[in-house]
Amino acid sequence: MNIDPLPPGAALSLSTRRRWRAPAVALAIVALAGGGWFALQGKGMAVPAAAAANKPGAPAVFELAQNDVVTVESRELVLRLPLSGSLAPLAQATVKSKVAGVVLATTVREGMKVSAGQVIARLDDADARARMAQQAALLKEAGARLAMATKNEANSQALLAQNYISQNSFDTTRNSVELAQAAVDAARAQLALARIALNDTTIRAPLSGVVSKRFVQAGEKLSPDSPVMAIVDLARLTLDAQVPASDIARVQAGQEVRFKVDGFDGRVFSGKVARINPAAEAGSRSMMVYIDVANDDGSLRAGMFAKGEIATDRSGARPIVPLAALRKEGTRDVVYRVDGGKVVAQPVRLGMRSEDEGMAEVTGGVEAGAVLLAVPLDGVGPGSAVKLARTGTAPAAPAAAALPAPKG
Repeated sequence: MNIDPLPPGAALSLSTRRRWRAPAVALAIVALAGGGWFALQGKGMAVPAAAAANKPGAPAVFELAQNDVVTVESRELVLRLPLSGSLAPLAQATVKSKVAGVVLATTVREGMKVSAGQVIARLDDADARARMAQQAALLKEAGARLAMATKNEANSQALLAQNYISQNSFDTTRNSVELAQAAVDAARAQLALARIALNDTTIRAPLSGVVSKRFVQAGEKLSPDSPVMAIVDLARLTLDAQVPASDIARVQAGQEVRFKVDGFDGRVFSGKVARINPAAEAGSRSMMVYIDVANDDGSLRAGMFAKGEIATDRSGARPIVPLAALRKEGTRDVVYRVDGGKVVAQPVRLGMRSEDEGMAEVTGGVEAGAVLLAVPLDGVGPGSAVKLARTGTAPAAPAAAALPAPKG
């Protein structure tokens, strides 16, 4: 067999490949060994972490939000009864003419303030003055007749003393004096009436207030009892409100009332119960309650509709708790108090309850400043470990796993 010798270049290439093959294989073996070691180390560290996560007996800690708890405060608890009604002036009057006459002038109009005794209208007084003059003349005539009768009586008295006339004649003379005196009295009374009629031609306001209605104009003819002006006194008003008969036992004179009226941007007005109607309204079976309202600034008006509430009962300044925070354990009332990171069942003694406010007065068991569970929470009860959420901080995001930095 003939063996051809290799060219010189091919022999050099084969020698070079054999020289680098051994180091490459060694590097591959080292890399595989290092990967296996890292895998075994990772497996050995994960086991304790999982064991710690699943360790039996570790207590669960519940984080409570701010609306899950309530801090007990000490203040008055007020029981209130809602009501609504209309405002009416405590004093008002429709001024009427007392005499007949033609209206000469009216001095005020609707919306103007008047004072008691102020002139609001004038009537033609010509007839009244004439009647007064006539009555004055009649009185003067009656006075003259009385004077004559008195003089005749004196003369008859002297004649009777001398037995020139009989007793019967003297009695007749004395009777004439008495009749004349009666005529004088009657004429004097008629003159007084005429003077009153003359004064009544000037119509005056009977009370201070505001003119709400003017019924006459200048030139109109009035008869007696014709309406002239309507005046209302807005210094004090009455809120006429209906209360159900079932709740009237809670209402008493002197109780405080707070109410609002549309158009006053939520302004709260106050008053006090003045009177209670003893009879129920037909059909509604409710009873009318009259509330005295001071209106010093005159902002309220008659006829406005008001909605408010009566403070029917009031407690002292004691701790109060929400009704939702109360629990029943048998016959006892308890609250769940947060104390030292634990929930404790605390028995309490309760006083007044307000369903409208959703609060109850506590007469014993907890003090102001105690932190309670405000609402029932699933899984949270006496003995549970809890912590309060911090306000103003966002929950921390989970940290990302660290990757090994590449070598080289």
